[in-house]
Amino acid sequence: MSYVVRPGDTLWAIANRLGVGLPQLLAANPQLQNPNLIYVGQRLTVPTAAEYVVQPGDTFYAIAQRYRISVESLAAANPQIENPALIRPGMVIYIPARPVQQYIVQPGDTLWAIAQHFGTTVAALQQANPGVNPYQLRIGQRLNLPVSNQGQEQEIVVPRENYGYDEMMADLARLRQRYPFIEVGSIGQSVLGRDIPVVRLGTGPKEVHYNGAFHGEEWITAVLMMKFIEVYARAQQRGERIGNFHVPTLWRQTSLYVVPMVNPDGVEISQHGVDRSNPYYDLLLQANGGSTNFRTWAANARGVDLNNQFPANWEREAARGPRSPAPRNYSGTGPLTEPEAIAMADFTRAHDFRLVIAWHTQGEEIYWGYEGLEPPESEQITNLFVDISGYRPVRNLQSWAGYKDWFIQDWRRPGFTIEVGRGTNPLPITQFWPIWSRTIGIMLAGLTV
Repeated sequence: MSYVVRPGDTLWAIANRLGVGLPQLLAANPQLQNPNLIYVGQRLTVPTAAEYVVQPGDTFYAIAQRYRISVESLAAANPQIENPALIRPGMVIYIPARPVQQYIVQPGDTLWAIAQHFGTTVAALQQANPGVNPYQLRIGQRLNLPVSNQGQEQEIVVPRENYGYDEMMADLARLRQRYPFIEVGSIGQSVLGRDIPVVRLGTGPKEVHYNGAFHGEEWITAVLMMKFIEVYARAQQRGERIGNFHVPTLWRQTSLYVVPMVNPDGVEISQHGVDRSNPYYDLLLQANGGSTNFRTWAANARGVDLNNQFPANWEREAARGPRSPAPRNYSGTGPLTEPEAIAMADFTRAHDFRLVIAWHTQGEEIYWGYEGLEPPESEQITNLFVDISGYRPVRNLQSWAGYKDWFIQDWRRPGFTIEVGRGTNPLPITQFWPIWSRTIGIMLAGLTV
């Protein structure tokens, strides 16, 4: 990728704008005899820029958010695009590397949360940013990271609003590159052909399974799963503990299989709505009552609630719900008719899971029973999870055909649905870190029981 020098440019300003280090920019341009003498119209080589092919529905802002860079940096890296508001599918744009020494404020960020991301302190961040009001951070604002942190690895998974399928897949690629010992695969595809990824963490004989985002509007649980993948893999690489849990020991004893986003189509519908390029546009619009606001959409791309799809009293659940596609609670025409549910069932049957947890968002509760079929140890494990999190235990609920219901029914082993938050779906990203603090202990303890 090249850059043409403009009036007023300096090498430092160009490096900062394009998100590359000044030494890297100099190294890529050995023809510069004097870095203080550049001229308008001069063509410079810009290192470490990746190519991205614009997808339907993309905007400059969304792409910048996805790669955690500013719109200004993205525009500067693509001078061939005269109007960033007029990009079209198939167009190739260049993604500059994000500067290691700076961070772009995301929706829901606080100075404390940013300090946690980068393993520093609020005081150190304030010292590095003397003009910043810690109580009035702005989305898109640039923050300098403390010097002591500039050589450290950046966090890959950054919780932020509308963290969707593309963000997850991009982060999985980065995680696999940084932690090559993790295994990333696919359990199948969604209605619209999106892969449903699974990540294996650990090499032990005991198998455990966690999943998130069965419901589109509950996408924050996918972020929860992704953040745990990163934190757990990092601790393994460094041979560290997380609290009282020695990760290398857990890694040898247990294989954790995480499906971060069971319902990728539903997440995308919730976050971005639908347009006429969607083959189910008419069905979805009708199912949504004619409204183009799909923010609270839970179902898949055919209007089927995937957590009502399992053969555990499916008929009882179907009888009390909608009779046609809907934003939620429609059970479909039969159990396991939807490709996402079929993929989850086949995946589960292919393993010997000791315990499963399905992560949802509403109620701050732990559901642990099903028709009296759960083993006695389920109550003991629930009590442990309650002690860790403070969530309310609920043994039985007048609900059927859920994933954990089916798992308990067919395997007679511990299965849990954990509702991690409270409020209106989709939960705001500001709830992420409070939820994280209550659930990371459960995620670790679930590997030991």
